Amino acid sequence: EPFLYLFGPAAVGKTHLLQGACAEVARRGCQASFFPLGLAGLDPGVLEGVEDMALVALDDLERIAGDPDWERALFGLYNRLREQGHTLIAAAGVAPDGLGLDLPDLRSRLQWGPRYRLQPLDEGGCESLLREAAACRGLILGPEVVRYIMTRNSRDPGSLLELVARLDAVSLQEQRQPTIPLVRRAMQETS
Repeated sequence: EPFLYLFGPAAVGKTHLLQGACAEVARRGCQASFFPLGLAGLDPGVLEGVEDMALVALDDLERIAGDPDWERALFGLYNRLREQGHTLIAAAGVAPDGLGLDLPDLRSRLQWGPRYRLQPLDEGGCESLLREAAACRGLILGPEVVRYIMTRNSRDPGSLLELVARLDAVSLQEQRQPTIPLVRRAMQETS
């Protein structure tokens, strides 16, 4: 299905998934565009001509609900992407029927494809994310380091991934694997 809709509360990873999908499409040699619709000053005209992209990813869809210019632009993009056989992934905090869209045709289009509700990670999911993100960077997080992070850091995916990036930088600088003192220093860098 070329049209996918993701929704869920803040900090569950919607933006991360959209950006990851764009990166994967680009890695395969195709074009993709990511549009954070909550960005101040963004104009509906940015959606013109992007139907040639293999993937268009739209974040914060709820931010344009009720704006007739944005709704018409999104409806037109949806139809152009469908004609081209290209993919649209949209994300918002709520399901399509809860967006408060005024354009009935846009409401129905957003409900055609699969819709996935993203849930916050539980404790085990957060720990797995930490370990896997660290392993991708060549870092090994022991159980005591993971426990230390889990008791002192925000548990949303974005915060955990930011911490892993800081740990990677500090580990490279000090030429050693993460320990609790190293994690403590990395956490203090943002305080």
